[in-house]
Amino acid sequence: MTDWSLTLSAPAKINLYLGVHTECDDRGYHKVDSLMAAVGLVDTVTVTPAQELSVQTIPASDFPMQKNTAYRAALAMAERYGREANVCVTIEKHIPLCAGLGGPSTDAAAVIVALAELWGVDRGDPALDDIARGIGADVPFFLHASPAFYVGGGDVLATEYPALPATPVVLVKPREASVSTIEAYRRFDENPVPADKPGAIASALRAGDAETAYALIQNNLGVISAQMEPQIQSVLDWLRAQDGTVAVDVCGSGACSFAICDTVATASNLAASAQQNGWWACATELISDTVRIEVPKK
Repeated sequence: MTDWSLTLSAPAKINLYLGVHTECDDRGYHKVDSLMAAVGLVDTVTVTPAQELSVQTIPASDFPMQKNTAYRAALAMAERYGREANVCVTIEKHIPLCAGLGGPSTDAAAVIVALAELWGVDRGDPALDDIARGIGADVPFFLHASPAFYVGGGDVLATEYPALPATPVVLVKPREASVSTIEAYRRFDENPVPADKPGAIASALRAGDAETAYALIQNNLGVISAQMEPQIQSVLDWLRAQDGTVAVDVCGSGACSFAICDTVATASNLAASAQQNGWWACATELISDTVRIEVPKK
């Protein structure tokens, strides 16, 4: 067996805009406009040769590996390219689950990228997007540049934008809070919150005007999540009351929220204060890379 190992950096994402619509597509999925940007909080995914496919997480998951998105991505790649996915995938988890940060999606994308690299598949092959979409709506984003705008069910790339500056961000999540995305959509259907059109934030990003874009951040599903889980609302209210937060919203369907901050010091101080409040928190920044293979240091 050849002696090789691939290590990939799999970042989290935040939604600069999330617009859920009442209409559904022919799959029964809500039409979703999603403008995502990657942040510097990452899972580390290592892929090594093995007798058969296995996936392990550190810390260990409490569900069978066959249900892991990374395992499903490896199987889908094997099926599409007629290969054996005889690899061991080890995921060092730093991105909290049930947070709206795209942890399972970025891990799946990392496996797609690793196997494409291993099998000599061009990363631009449209089949990779199809495989990604079959795993989950956010997975295709992690194969492309950041920030980017997705339409359809939030899974079809519409536009990639110029990289944003390395803007400081703080992520804050109530430790025990979690929101079922399915339940959030059900509540949305019962009492829809209209979405503003994404045109204004899209043109600000196209023009490279980060300041204007941040002022237009919004998430109409986050409103529902905060109604379902009062602790999310507490975090949002707390972040909005702090000095130095430029924009505050929910990540995806929650339960994590984010604040764009004026300085690195603001993000660090807010993360420390949030932890004192008993919340999980992390100071990070916007990044332009999504999943990438870490080149071993010489």
